[in-house]
Amino acid sequence: MKKLLALATALVFASTSFAGEFPDISVDELEAKIKSGKVTIIDVNGSRAYAAAHIPGAIDFAKDGKKLKSKLPSKKDALVVAYCGGPSCSAYKRAAKAAEKLGYTNVRHLSAGRSGWLAAGKTTEKTEAAN
Repeated sequence: MKKLLALATALVFASTSFAGEFPDISVDELEAKIKSGKVTIIDVNGSRAYAAAHIPGAIDFAKDGKKLKSKLPSKKDALVVAYCGGPSCSAYKRAAKAAEKLGYTNVRHLSAGRSGWLAAGKTTEKTEAAN
């Protein structure tokens, strides 16, 4: 009985520790969504890194985070993907949580981040750095 209780406690703890996390999307899945025009992407790497290289069509969260509502689609079930530098970066959560707070229900995370996107040989866009 003690083992069963310990297992139940561990399962409850495990499920709550992952609450609030966002499902992952792969580089290839994201590329397909970009080609179909069915995704809004948020870059959380900072404006300087964004200017140097970002996933095509991505929003610069550092610049546009305060007006995110106007940058996101009207449909709350639209796909929104947040990313940052790479697998060990958790900064994406700021944008993902901001979108979730605005009522978006299909928020995902590109855990590969910009480094994984580049390693996969995918194209990026550059912009002029803001002063």
